[in-house]
Amino acid sequence: MKFVIVSGNPKKDGLTRAMTDAIIRGAKDGGAEVEEISVYGMSYCRSCNDGAGPCLSEKHQCAFGKDGFTDAQEKIREADAAAFISPVYWEEVSEGLKSFMDRFRRCESSGFFSQRKAALTGKPVLLAASAGGSGLDMIEPLKEMERFVHHTGGMVFDAIGINRWNQAYKGDALYAAAKAMAEGVKVGETREYSAK
Repeated sequence: MKFVIVSGNPKKDGLTRAMTDAIIRGAKDGGAEVEEISVYGMSYCRSCNDGAGPCLSEKHQCAFGKDGFTDAQEKIREADAAAFISPVYWEEVSEGLKSFMDRFRRCESSGFFSQRKAALTGKPVLLAASAGGSGLDMIEPLKEMERFVHHTGGMVFDAIGINRWNQAYKGDALYAAAKAMAEGVKVGETREYSAK
């Protein structure tokens, strides 16, 4: 199984990094081949040609995809499962992830209107929002990512908000969710909880 993690984290350390590492460990322990994609350095959506650029044509590609976007789009298409993680900035996902989601949605949601399947169609997707400083406002970024997943054909496996005081057990939850996804647990499949 191929498991891709799309990170909106501009930092090399901190809470979001620690939570990304928990996802990586869980997916690897579940037997997946894991790749992390950083969205930083990629451009924003320019709505070229009055909003009707090649992203909406049969190509479904961004006209400015040579900044790493096209490679990321293809890696997500080839993956069996995905995770999106972002720090919380101003009650939203980071600017880098927001820009990536705008471009990806424009290229991939148009797949619903053609013979081509969108890159996330039917795939399980784990969402994580990490509110470091204040520890507040995790819900809106998770909702933002959930809308994105629905627009691009994916299926939300779990959505987990993390802050400084819940990181110990939410890190465990991220690990467990990624491991379950890598082991092939399907969205909607019931697993019994048993306290240890």
